[in-house]
Amino acid sequence: MTISDQALTFIADSQIVGLGSGRAATEFIQSLGQRVKSGLRIRGVPTSQKTADLATQLAIPLVALDSIDQIDVTIDGADEVDTQLNLIKGLGGALVREKIVAAASKRLVILVGSEKLVKTLGDHGVLPVEVVPFGLALCKRKLTELNCPPILRIKDGQPFVTDNGNLILDCKIMPIADPAALEQRILAIPGVVGAGLFLGMADLVLVQDGASVRTLKRHLAGS
Repeated sequence: MTISDQALTFIADSQIVGLGSGRAATEFIQSLGQRVKSGLRIRGVPTSQKTADLATQLAIPLVALDSIDQIDVTIDGADEVDTQLNLIKGLGGALVREKIVAAASKRLVILVGSEKLVKTLGDHGVLPVEVVPFGLALCKRKLTELNCPPILRIKDGQPFVTDNGNLILDCKIMPIADPAALEQRILAIPGVVGAGLFLGMADLVLVQDGASVRTLKRHLAGS
């Protein structure tokens, strides 16, 4: 069984489903499209234009986030997952929309390969930060002062532009001792729209480990 097959077990008829971005999410959406073709009735909320285009090609009905109260479940990927199921996301460039959709969801299910599991967030050395173009110089300077030296993301020889019309700074980081404190410092920089730290948001992480799938569940305080 693949993680996409396992993720489909969390989808029920008539649900509203958040559709993530990136490789793992794309594979799930393709599997979901087959289920929709076979009669499953759901509506999707895409986290990027690329995801919206794919869903449309697969005849998955879409709904705008501002026309619903809540998303039943969101299926997405991640770049890092620590032992507490905190995440780093954003290497695909959709981190702000992904975080909005995740926050609007009753349940967030993350799909990763075992190589994405880390002991401490930051082990892979990169933290994406989305910034408004006007604030680029200030954000670069302030991030450097936080010991997170940034590099402007380039694609096809030009600055990468998000679906929100913003830029991405890929910050070089060491393993993060206090992710929540770092996130607050980054978000306090004028011009920063969002950081790729998704803390306490994932409910389940499905891990593809060879031919098997492991399920990791977040343990709430006191449980």
